[in-house]
Amino acid sequence: QLQAYGGGLVQAGDSLRLSCAASGGLFRGKAMGWFRQAPGKEREFVSIINASGVRKYHADSVKGRSAISRDNTKNAVYLQLNSLKPDDTAVYYCAASRFSGAEYRRETDFASWGQGTQVTVSS
Repeated sequence: QLQAYGGGLVQAGDSLRLSCAASGGLFRGKAMGWFRQAPGKEREFVSIINASGVRKYHADSVKGRSAISRDNTKNAVYLQLNSLKPDDTAVYYCAASRFSGAEYRRETDFASWGQGTQVTVSS
């Protein structure tokens, strides 16, 4: 089970930290990712971190403004978003990969999904 939280209504330029709590069975030894879905658009990849927390990848749309981290003692993964833009408005989902590596970034590479947390950025 995955539970994402931390979303909200913010202004452009603000920062947010999203959190995701996972059950141990989904989290241990697995890469964890964040995706988002904006209104009227398909869900898209945002960031991923491998099982050890060493390797991380970010989509070009958030690169330089985002940071992903995980706490393997708490079964939690975090997504820090800075300099938020209205285009970042979306429902953000955390997901547990089927794999330990961060190179698998398609939706089908992820076995479990959280319920999503809404991020709304006003201009």
